[in-house]
Amino acid sequence: MKALNELTLFAETAKQGSFSKVANQMDMTPAAVSASIKRLEEQVGFPLFVRTTRRLSLTGEGELFLTKVNCALATLNEGVEEIANARGALTGNIYVSAPSDFGRNLLLDWINEFTDLHENVTVRLELSDQLVDMYSKPIDVAIRYGELPDSNMVAIPLCPQNVRVLCASPDYIRHHSPVLHPNDLNQHNCISFMVAGSVHNHWPLSYDSQQVVIETKGAISANDGDVVRRLGLKGRGIVNKSLIDASQDIIEGKLRKVLPDWQGESVPLYMVCADKRQLRPIIREFQKFLKEKCQSQFDKVSHILNN
Repeated sequence: MKALNELTLFAETAKQGSFSKVANQMDMTPAAVSASIKRLEEQVGFPLFVRTTRRLSLTGEGELFLTKVNCALATLNEGVEEIANARGALTGNIYVSAPSDFGRNLLLDWINEFTDLHENVTVRLELSDQLVDMYSKPIDVAIRYGELPDSNMVAIPLCPQNVRVLCASPDYIRHHSPVLHPNDLNQHNCISFMVAGSVHNHWPLSYDSQQVVIETKGAISANDGDVVRRLGLKGRGIVNKSLIDASQDIIEGKLRKVLPDWQGESVPLYMVCADKRQLRPIIREFQKFLKEKCQSQFDKVSHILNN
């Protein structure tokens, strides 16, 4: 196992670019990490890193070796997981990236439940409404909305029927003029979501054969989906939310659908990974668990909206 530990330290050092960062993460001293890397270099017979006072970077040989080491570690970890799963105990680590609103208000509770069911599973959750580069970051799976621009990735549906809905707090609806047609949105404060500095204030809506895109205006926009949600809950205006994100607030009566006869754009929810080889048993079980949770939540909110 000593050789395996040294390979793991090497891969982590290549990712962090620092002995001290790896030492802190692994509860070791920087000197111990450095000594481990030096032993590995002596075993393979070539330098793995170029060391300067300011930087630690891979040599050409180190870069080639890293690709092989990452593949080997992934295979070994998968083997350990499969053996543990065959014994009836799910085990392993899952690195998850998810949107802020979905992550904070639904996914976090579901992850707590999943790890309670499987005591040997650990989950690391990164919340961001920006698209995470899954090729460069240590992310196993990402939760994403909409169709993928990168067809090389693997996308597994979690909630394919998810759509956007216009909603507002009961207090906002009570104190402002009714919205009977999409054009009435021009008279209301509409809170928009931003991505990469671009404000998503063009809201597509459809009803029977009618299709419109309304350019909305509002006093506030934000690049965090949970902030947009909170502004809606505070009665600051109308929001255009993913139904699965707004589901619990609608179920609890904190938000109400605006223009109930009009349909928002489709935003299917997927679990995404960069390569099908990442679909280890633990990932497949996690996906199955989340899909069941999403379906149950979607059914609950659909029942409220349709009655």
